[in-house]
Amino acid sequence: MKKLNALFVAIGLLTSVSALAQETLRYGLESQYPPFESRNASGELEGFDIELGNAICQAGNFKCSWVESSFDALIPALSAKKFDAINSAMNITEARAKSIGFTKPIYRIPSMLVGKTDAGLKDATPEALKGKSIGVLQGSIQETYAKQHWEPKGVTVTSYQDQNQVYNDMVAGRLDGTLVMSAAGQSGFLDKPQGKGYGFIGKAVEDDTILGTGIGFGLRKDDTKLKGELDAAITKVQTDGTLTKLAAKFFPGIDVSVK
Repeated sequence: MKKLNALFVAIGLLTSVSALAQETLRYGLESQYPPFESRNASGELEGFDIELGNAICQAGNFKCSWVESSFDALIPALSAKKFDAINSAMNITEARAKSIGFTKPIYRIPSMLVGKTDAGLKDATPEALKGKSIGVLQGSIQETYAKQHWEPKGVTVTSYQDQNQVYNDMVAGRLDGTLVMSAAGQSGFLDKPQGKGYGFIGKAVEDDTILGTGIGFGLRKDDTKLKGELDAAITKVQTDGTLTKLAAKFFPGIDVSVK
């Protein structure tokens, strides 16, 4: 009888451990934003946020799964419980924090203007861009910045559902430039053949209210337990060198540390 009891206890413990290990964290993402997230030729998800998400799942003892959405639909889909956390290079801003919660900031990337280097664009200021057409990702902080700072000063700002459409229209001559996170502009466009003749114009734009305090995972406001677990896992990948190694792999030369 004692042996049977011991066996039942052991089975119970194993079941509990197995259940804990199988807890799934469903990430929501927009998969058209390299080098943060995209699909390779085999159709597999790849990129900085994918590897970061997997590392955080490992640190927090989660099993990862991924749910795709357009970027501007991520917050409504999170609220509708289609997934548990937004992991799609989403900056933490006051405007977004009114409707969803966030983990602690994980990393930070500056936003810069990309345009033709021989087209006379000298700076990312409203005065320099007056009369120009700039493309932005729909639902992004770059869209908010451009519409608030540039559009009222005579700059045409056009929003697109994915950043690759912006690049295509820029190459086709329908746009003069795009405001984008510098790492995305470098790896997703400038480093590719279609980016020949283009470069960063001026300095990084600044507005902490719009551009935020860093990139984190978006959460439902009442998911306090999940926030605590993810914050602990984030701290682990920040302090054990994992984040630094991933940044060096995907964003060489760019400081991603949260100030």
